[in-house]
Amino acid sequence: MNKFFGLEKAGTNVRTELIAGITTFFTMAYIIVVNPSMLSLAGMEWGAVFLATIISAVIGTVIMGLVANVPYAQAPGMGLNAFFVFTVVFTLGFTWQQALSMVFICGLLNIVITVTKVRKSIIKSIPESLQNAIGGGIGMFIAYIGIKNAGFLKFTADPGHWIMLGDDVETATAVTDASAVPALVSFDNPGVIIAIVGLAIIVVLLVLKVKAALLIGIIATTLIGIPFGITAMGDSINFGECLAALPSTFGVIFTSEGIPSLFSDAAKLPLALITIFSFSLSDTFDTIGTFIGTGRKAGIFDEEDEKALEEGKGFNSRMDKALFADATATSIGAIFGTSNTTTYVESAAGIGVGGRTGLTSMVTALCFIASAFLASFVSAIPGVATAPVLIIVGVMMMSSFTHIKWGDLEEAVPCFFASAFMAYFYSISYGIAFGFVFHCLIKIVTGKAKEVHPILYGATALFLINFALLAVNGLS
Repeated sequence: MNKFFGLEKAGTNVRTELIAGITTFFTMAYIIVVNPSMLSLAGMEWGAVFLATIISAVIGTVIMGLVANVPYAQAPGMGLNAFFVFTVVFTLGFTWQQALSMVFICGLLNIVITVTKVRKSIIKSIPESLQNAIGGGIGMFIAYIGIKNAGFLKFTADPGHWIMLGDDVETATAVTDASAVPALVSFDNPGVIIAIVGLAIIVVLLVLKVKAALLIGIIATTLIGIPFGITAMGDSINFGECLAALPSTFGVIFTSEGIPSLFSDAAKLPLALITIFSFSLSDTFDTIGTFIGTGRKAGIFDEEDEKALEEGKGFNSRMDKALFADATATSIGAIFGTSNTTTYVESAAGIGVGGRTGLTSMVTALCFIASAFLASFVSAIPGVATAPVLIIVGVMMMSSFTHIKWGDLEEAVPCFFASAFMAYFYSISYGIAFGFVFHCLIKIVTGKAKEVHPILYGATALFLINFALLAVNGLS
């Protein structure tokens, strides 16, 4: 095992990888319950999506671990599943079978741009300052998710137009858009108090340099929540019932209701292509942002790769394989019956406790397999138990900001938008988009347009076109 995964070379061991894999799983286990709850709103069977979610997570994560040997886990992505339901199905009027077909095609498209090294070239074209901003921005994004899941935020507003903050159907909060102001909640809620206790436990363990601090914090907080009614057994589902429901989604994209139906109406063809493009753009840059933001900390780049990066010669083979693993997972997930499968930013939690190789991913995959039979136990882990972990991981990742020249506005402005907007817009790709736009704008007006890589100009143009299409077609 040490030889296969290169544990010694990566400066890790089996125990550390085991803890890292379990930690990553617990921080993303919510998707097992949330994803079927989300997609079932579009008419899909809950049990089928539940099993499809686990299967896609296992296959994608195993590919990431065995082929790429990196400590990342995959599963259907939040945000993309909300886009699937609320925009593609509810707003645009496509059936869920057609939406799954779009996801499948999106995956194939991502495979093509990965095999042709377009994805890797995109990463190479991003300036180091923006790479560091993306890393720190992901930290802010993760911390915000943690703060939100812990229930620390409340919003006050005057009556007006209602909007939905967040895309999680379980935790989204409705407030008015007229003068919504975030504020700290009153400490009269057991869940909030338990989250604070959990956060304190993790901080204490970390400063005492306890390696399993994050995992211990999750377990301790979950146990503390039992007498307060916060930790409770979720609704169980029979594994046999899930298997019986799976045929309703498995392979449906290849039936007459799937891909053939998607392209049968010439009038809706342009809209279908635009939607596929939107899926692909968000998926690609979410993944790129995750890899860039956590790659250095995860040991994806060694010293020779760092030198090659600075000289613009590209990345090592593990990055190529990781990008390919991510691309294939989306199409595989669509075949089984779920929205875009993507590399999870929560993988940073496992990286934070020392995960450095594909063994971390394999452990996470095994946990997902077990969850298929222990759904009620997994769903019992409350969000307030994993929220403190996300907050602390966010703190750790913000160290990337130290490498940015904040006194230089030419560098600081794009970096600010690239990082801060991830949290503000609840989207890694949107943060990257605004960072790119302002980077290109500043270089052009300062007479340094030639310093911008052509791919960066192209990506920026695609983002602007995407925003325009979203506005015209009412996708936003």
